[in-house]
Amino acid sequence: MNGELIGDSQPMRNIKELIKVVANTVLSVIIYGETGVGKEVIARELHRLSNRQNKRFVKVNCAALPSELLESELFGYEKGAFTGATRFKPGKFEIASDGVIFLDEIGDIPLPLQAKLLQVLQNGEFSRLGGKDVKVDTWVISATNHDLAQDLSEGRFREDLYYRLNIIKIDVPPLRERKEDVPLLIDYFVRKYRSELEISEDFTIDSQMMDLFLQHDWPGNVRELSNTIQRLMVMEERDEIKQQLSLEPHTTPLQPGLMDKSPELEPDLGEVTPLKALKAEAGEYIEKRLIAHVLNMTGGNKAKAAKALNISYKALFYKMKNLGLR
Repeated sequence: MNGELIGDSQPMRNIKELIKVVANTVLSVIIYGETGVGKEVIARELHRLSNRQNKRFVKVNCAALPSELLESELFGYEKGAFTGATRFKPGKFEIASDGVIFLDEIGDIPLPLQAKLLQVLQNGEFSRLGGKDVKVDTWVISATNHDLAQDLSEGRFREDLYYRLNIIKIDVPPLRERKEDVPLLIDYFVRKYRSELEISEDFTIDSQMMDLFLQHDWPGNVRELSNTIQRLMVMEERDEIKQQLSLEPHTTPLQPGLMDKSPELEPDLGEVTPLKALKAEAGEYIEKRLIAHVLNMTGGNKAKAAKALNISYKALFYKMKNLGLR
């Protein structure tokens, strides 16, 4: 989720106050939370309120690259450092010097790289691949959905690095634990997508839909809420979304003894489509409808459509081909 830090629940108030306190320090900050809670939004808010706000904010997804590529991405390399290194390349730490580096999914960083990361945190120095030492002044903010304490106990995370990262800890609660923020987030996303997608001002969320939004558990958290609002506004599938939210688990407590049913009383569900496959199909369907809508808005201008969708022209062309769009 990109954008403002939205929420007036007590946990979000606490987080906002903590951000104000630590924004002008150089203490390492780690943000814990489930996927989709808005960890990157908090990292960007720390940057925005800091005295480094006019310097670079550089994000690295530590789970997105294999170990050997992640090392060169973080620390760079000299010309000739390995086969294919035809020129010097600065690493993200070097690029972010005097600014902020945001290490997303820090729990997925391989053990061999953790030692090199520890060196940067301790003294601001590292060696590029190829040997040259580099000195940087980079504020490190990291995020994870892992339980790093458990990873530490199971030997997947270095103890010294764990304590270096955990100087300032921000726990972001899942959306199901701060339901009072849901109406504020809905209002924010409606305004955001109304402007971005040029949708009519008369779009509203009716009371029945709002009740379903407040009951839903939002396992995908703020990101799932954002995607649902966008789907509502672009495709206007109110009945389908109402049915989906009604059928999926929500926060109503289980009745005593509900889990004590005898097996013979369980209904025969027959063949059920796996949830993962269903979500993939739904995602492809939504993506196809959204791209078609944006292309229609831009009169078929792919360059403008790619810009509106915040993807490259090449990526748009590839998606259109895969989705059967022309």
